[in-house]
Amino acid sequence: MTSDQILTDLTDLLRDVLDIPDLVLSRDTTAADVKGWDSVNHINIVVGAEMRFGVKFRTAELDEIHNVGELVELIARKLNK
Repeated sequence: MTSDQILTDLTDLLRDVLDIPDLVLSRDTTAADVKGWDSVNHINIVVGAEMRFGVKFRTAELDEIHNVGELVELIARKLNK
């Protein structure tokens, strides 16, 4: 799976979790940039990403994520192991 495919799937996931059908994500997008991306929805996004991509995140890994692009790269690394 390419980084672009991961970004597309993450966009679909966030659209569903946040109920924003026209949400557009870029690699630079942060939680602060998206209305409704609060701490509760952050957990829903993380769990949803784990389920969608079949990966498991460690808390320390998530602490290092500052934007969508870094999340995409983390998922890509886990998928390519």
